[in-house]
Amino acid sequence: MVLGKKDASMLAVWISLISNVLLTVMKLLVGLLFNSPVLLADGVHNAGDVIATIAALSSMRISKQPADEDHPYGHGKAEVLASGIVAVIMGLAAVYIGFEAVSAFFEEPSQASIIALIAAVLSLIWKQALYVYTIRIGKQTNSKGLIATAYDHLADVYASLAAVVGIGLAYIGEAYHIPYLSYGDPAAGIIVSILVLKLAIEMSLETVGILMDKTVSIEKLNEYAALIQTISQVKRIDRLRAREHGHYILVDVRVSIPGELSIQEGHDISRKIKGAIIDSHNDVDEVLIHLNPWYPAESR
Repeated sequence: MVLGKKDASMLAVWISLISNVLLTVMKLLVGLLFNSPVLLADGVHNAGDVIATIAALSSMRISKQPADEDHPYGHGKAEVLASGIVAVIMGLAAVYIGFEAVSAFFEEPSQASIIALIAAVLSLIWKQALYVYTIRIGKQTNSKGLIATAYDHLADVYASLAAVVGIGLAYIGEAYHIPYLSYGDPAAGIIVSILVLKLAIEMSLETVGILMDKTVSIEKLNEYAALIQTISQVKRIDRLRAREHGHYILVDVRVSIPGELSIQEGHDISRKIKGAIIDSHNDVDEVLIHLNPWYPAESR
């Protein structure tokens, strides 16, 4: 059975939510039972992921609602707000991981546990698979909420990798009596906190850009312009703008057509322009067109 874009994105976010709940329970239990600070920190981070995924799920449900009287352009920016929430949670997680990592340098290192190492490896593999899956579906459906969830999984990949490296170094240190290797865990934690914070900042900047109606890339604008120019009656493109509205794009264009054409002919040209853009770009939801009169004398 082939799922539609909406169903595929909702399935992906539900899989992410269930996975985050299971991983949170696993990491917290193993961290407590085997005294693994890095797994405890990672478990708390995963608990934040559960909240972030719930926010993404809620926003995706809202964003799919059709336009109404109060929201004539639709509800697409709900996903952008969720992306911002995820970015904030990731930023807080980065600060927490960094604080715990620095604090660990001033404490007696804990003994390495094979169970904790296995849990960290399972988390790493699981989260990498989730990242690959959700980023693929997120880009296919242009879902900002799902893409944010994917980057949250990527942050967890970094955290789980640090746990694997840290616990692994502790084992090597114990086996070969190299005490300072026991601090590989917090050292890796500091690196992870920096990487996660970088991801959070990049997501925050993208969220702010969309909320401030930042234009789409010049490449996309050029593609729209090329399609408009295939309509023979279009004599000039006077203005072309486009902005993201969550998982879809709104295009605003002003073109000049021969002034002697009738209203019906102008209407037909507008439909051709809209059809040309939407048929070629599945992420465009609306094309707003304003027609200006053009006369031969203007071309001289």
